[in-house]
Amino acid sequence: MHSFQATQFSAVEPGRRLLVTGAVHGNEVCGTQAIRRLIAEFERDERRLLRGCVTFVPICNPLAYQKQQRNGDRNLNRRLRPTNEPKEFEDHVANWLCPLMARHEILLDLHSFQANGKPFVMVGPENNDGPLQPVRQADEEVAWAKVLGVQRGVDGWLDTYAGGVAQRRSRFAGREVGSSVDLDEQYGVGSTEYMRSTGGMALTLECGQHQDTEAPEVAYQAIVNTLTHFGLIDGAVPAVHSMAGLRLHHVEDKHHVDDDFVKPWVSFDRVAEGELIGHRASGEAVHAPVAGCIVFPNSKAQAGQEWFYLARDIERFR
Repeated sequence: MHSFQATQFSAVEPGRRLLVTGAVHGNEVCGTQAIRRLIAEFERDERRLLRGCVTFVPICNPLAYQKQQRNGDRNLNRRLRPTNEPKEFEDHVANWLCPLMARHEILLDLHSFQANGKPFVMVGPENNDGPLQPVRQADEEVAWAKVLGVQRGVDGWLDTYAGGVAQRRSRFAGREVGSSVDLDEQYGVGSTEYMRSTGGMALTLECGQHQDTEAPEVAYQAIVNTLTHFGLIDGAVPAVHSMAGLRLHHVEDKHHVDDDFVKPWVSFDRVAEGELIGHRASGEAVHAPVAGCIVFPNSKAQAGQEWFYLARDIERFR
């Protein structure tokens, strides 16, 4: 059985409690590299914590990391929650990681993506009392997102997943698809969503394409900016007064492994209403239902997994 590692630095003075995580998906290693770089700087006394504490988890999913694959047994960042009956390795990860998140106030979760594209940050919903994800710290979360060093923010995660699960249930009419997690109403709950459910703040930073040599630097600078923004270390954070904004509104699954795009889409490529995006293995054409952008196009997705997302422009991050 694999073991889990967390490295914590605590100051004498009280302050915010920050958690920084990498390799939730085993083939997304830019966060791991950046976190280990920061740990080494603290250990060499090149950085000092002024107040509060920071906990670094370089590898959240050691099985997936060992396999150099996205998942160990399944996707850790779907239906993330503790369980009294762990069956898959990711259940054991959740039983360790969720209590750790609950002991912190702020989570920065570092990821990368399969297709080419520029870094961006996934932000939670606006303040609301709704049943899906009630939030009270949305303004503070957006202010934090603006100093990470990226130029685009995206929201609408859980609403989109709820719609995707409804489509999946309708399409399969009760039959299993992939893991049963794919049909769970909590399918969209990952690390940041769980963190917000505990009353904390959380951001997912997508640092670039998996193999992008700049992605570890994007992750590193975001950690430094976060530490500075919340007063944990000394330094000046360059203010980003606005970001381009998108809101996810649709997710499309692959129905068959041979479903194929008409071209190598890149995240944030513009699509017109009715534009052809791809073809099903059956020959059925897949068109954009409305104008907007394509996000997370994944030509390597398996049947029953997310193939691509669609998003529309918003002014929230201006």
